[in-house]
Amino acid sequence: MTRMRRGIVHALAWSLATGAAVTLSWWGVHTVLAGTVYDPPRALPIPAGSTQAPPAAAGDPSASSTRRPTATPTPTPSPPRKTGGAPSATPSPGPSSRPSASRQPEGGGEVKGYTVDGGRVVFDLGETSAELVSATPSSGWTMQVWKQPTWIRVTFTRDGRELSVFCVWHDTAPRVEIEDR
Repeated sequence: MTRMRRGIVHALAWSLATGAAVTLSWWGVHTVLAGTVYDPPRALPIPAGSTQAPPAAAGDPSASSTRRPTATPTPTPSPPRKTGGAPSATPSPGPSSRPSASRQPEGGGEVKGYTVDGGRVVFDLGETSAELVSATPSSGWTMQVWKQPTWIRVTFTRDGRELSVFCVWHDTAPRVEIEDR
C-alpha cells in the first residue's frame, strides 16, 4: 500500500511541477511579446465594384503578411534622394506599380495601397506623417521593412531584382515613391 501511495505522491508532485513550469514559461513569453510590434492586423474595406484581384489562397504560405525574409538584414538604407519638381503624393508612373482604391479613415488620414511586382504595401497617409498598415510579398519574393521618424521603406527582392516602396514626409506631406533596381 505504501508503494502505491508513494507512486501517487510522485505523480502529483510531477504534475504540479510541470504545471508550474508551463505557467511560468507562458507568463514570461507573454510578458516579452506584449510590448512588441505584433499588433492585430487592421482590416480594410474593399470598395464595391473594385477591379482588384482576389486575395491569395489561404493555403499559400506566402500570402501571410507575417512571413519573415530569409535574407540577412542589410545596414539601414538612406531615404530616396530628392529630385527636381514638385513632390507627388502618388507613385511614379511605371508599368510595375499601380495604386489601388483608397478610403478616408476616421483619423483624417488616407489609406492607400500600392501593388508592385514584388508585393503589396498599404500606407495610412496623414497630413504630416504616415504609418505602414501592411506589407505582403508576392509568391517567391522576400521582403524587408525599415522605419525611421521621417520615412518608411519596404523592399521586395528576388533573383537580384529589388523593388522599393518609399513613403517620405520630411518637410512635406507624405509622398510615395517606387524604385526598381
